[in-house]
Amino acid sequence: MNFLQSLAKQFSGKPIDWEELEEALIRADLGVSMTMRIIRTLQEREAWALLRIGDVIKAVRAEIARSLPSRPTPIHRAKGKPTVILIAGVNGTGKTTSTAKLAHYLKRDRHSVLLAAADTFRAAAIEQLDIWAKRLGVEIIRGQYGADPAALCYDAYQSASKNKIDFLICDTAGRQHTKTNLMAELQKVKRALGKLEPDAPHETLLVVDATTGGNALSQTREFNGALTLTGLIVTKLDGSGKGGIVVAIQDEFGIPTRFVGTGEQLDDFAPFDRDMYIANLV
Repeated sequence: MNFLQSLAKQFSGKPIDWEELEEALIRADLGVSMTMRIIRTLQEREAWALLRIGDVIKAVRAEIARSLPSRPTPIHRAKGKPTVILIAGVNGTGKTTSTAKLAHYLKRDRHSVLLAAADTFRAAAIEQLDIWAKRLGVEIIRGQYGADPAALCYDAYQSASKNKIDFLICDTAGRQHTKTNLMAELQKVKRALGKLEPDAPHETLLVVDATTGGNALSQTREFNGALTLTGLIVTKLDGSGKGGIVVAIQDEFGIPTRFVGTGEQLDDFAPFDRDMYIANLV
């Protein structure tokens, strides 16, 4: 049951209780700003005392639709050189699997892809990405555990450029957004790529877990401050009864959700679709 279905059940047959409604919308991870905007929109109506839950659902749909891009944002392509996509996120969000899914998505569109196994810290991370690379039939640049991820991404870009690869995807180590030294390491990766191509990385995507709710907001804040994010990959959107965090992040930071993961299979990955998202959410 999604959150507005729960809301409809909660308020069915009785007048709207504004405090309860506010609590329910915030609990759905829509964020305080969006929640208060919806409440104000409803209370500004002349006959607000006669509002029923159906009116609330229409208002929420309309407000969410206004806040999200009407069409998926395409990947920014570099002209005549490899397009570099840097993948970041905290531990356990499905970052490496999302990297593989993105590679599969790009390859399906007849693009050549090179993977950089820049997670040189997590046990078996390199092997995990290597297994995906073999399964996808794409090349991978890998190093030893403990190696400098910035140097590895630097080498990977040189290889991608030499071999005229369309996309280089750098899978970085998962890290807590509160760890200053680990965030500085990501900045070092970005600087290393920038030495070879001033505009690289062309895309910096943060992988967030839809079920973590408000914590994804703080993750986005810290990663965006360190890297300047261009978008999100939201995982486990199928398992979340809410998923409103997509709206809250767009509303607060202006960072669009670019792709969504909805399962464990390679094809359970697609560009974010606003209308489909709203239909599933409300």
